[in-house]
Amino acid sequence: MSRLLHVVSGPYAPPVPVRESTVTSADGSRLHVEVHGPEGAPAVVLAHGWCCSTAFWAAQTRDLAVDHRVVVYDQRGHGRSPAAVSYSTDALADDLEAVLEATLAPGEKAVVVGHSMGGMTVLAAAGRARFREHAVAVLLCSTGSSRLVDESLVVPMRAGRTRTRLTRKVLGTRAPLGPVTPAARRILKYATMGPGSAPHMVEACARIVHACPRTVRHAWSQVLDSLDLDHGIRELAVPTAVVVGTADRMTPPVHARALVAALPQCVGSTELTGLGHMTPVEAPELVSGKIRELAATYIESDPSDQIKEGA
Repeated sequence: MSRLLHVVSGPYAPPVPVRESTVTSADGSRLHVEVHGPEGAPAVVLAHGWCCSTAFWAAQTRDLAVDHRVVVYDQRGHGRSPAAVSYSTDALADDLEAVLEATLAPGEKAVVVGHSMGGMTVLAAAGRARFREHAVAVLLCSTGSSRLVDESLVVPMRAGRTRTRLTRKVLGTRAPLGPVTPAARRILKYATMGPGSAPHMVEACARIVHACPRTVRHAWSQVLDSLDLDHGIRELAVPTAVVVGTADRMTPPVHARALVAALPQCVGSTELTGLGHMTPVEAPELVSGKIRELAATYIESDPSDQIKEGA
C-alpha cells in the first residue's frame, strides 16, 4: 500500500476505491487511477492541481461516491503516478484523454472537474476529440489560463518586474519542502489558503503538497511559468461553471473573471469570500454541491447508458 494513503488522516483521509488501475498515456507514462462509487451512476472525473494527488479530492470523493461514479487520478509525477520524461500542457491533455478512454464507455458523458493545474488540464484538452466525446459539463476551481506568475499575489509587493522575478524564484525553487512543521504550515496557509482556514484543513493540504517530489514540483513549475491556454477557453464548448476564493494568492480572482468573460457557455461564477486557492478543501460542501448540480442538469439519467462493459 502506498505511503500516500497514510499522508492524511481524519475527515480528509482518502476513501478506499472500488478499484484501482494503471492507465498508459500517449507517451507511455503510467497514471494511477481510482474509481469510487456504484457502476451505472452518473460519472464525475476529478483532476487535481500542482503538487497535489488523488488525496486532495477526499471530501468530494467520499460525498459524491454515494450516488455517483467518481474517477480520480494522479497527474504524472504526482501521488502514485511515476515521474515522466516530459512535462507540458500537451501531456496534461494526453493524460486526461487516456483516463477518459480507460474509465468511460464510448460516448459516455461525465462532468469533468479541474482544480488549479487540473483546470489547466481541462483547458489544454478542450479541443481534443476524446474530451469532447465525454465531457458534458465542466467545473473549474481556482485556476487560470495564462500570466500565472505575473498575476500571482504570493509575493506581497506591488505588481511589476521585481514582483514577477521574485515570484518566479519562489514558485520555481528546487529546494525540498522538508517535514510538515508549524512553520511549514504557516507558509502553506499564507500562500494557498484563506486566513480563516481550519487547522485540520491546513494540515491535510500541507501533507499532500509536501509529499510531491521536488523534481516533479520544479518541472511542472516551468510549464506553469510559460502557460498560455487562452485558446482553450474558447474551445471549451460545454456548460462550464467557475469557482474561486477572493483570497486566492496563487490564481487570484482576475483569472476567474477572465474565464467567465471568455467561456462560450459559462453557467455560473462563484467567488467565495475569504477563501484561498484550495477551494475543494476549504469549501468541500459547496464544491461537491456544484458538481452534483452539473451532473443532475447535464447527464442523462438512463443508467444503461452509463455502464462500461468489463471496466
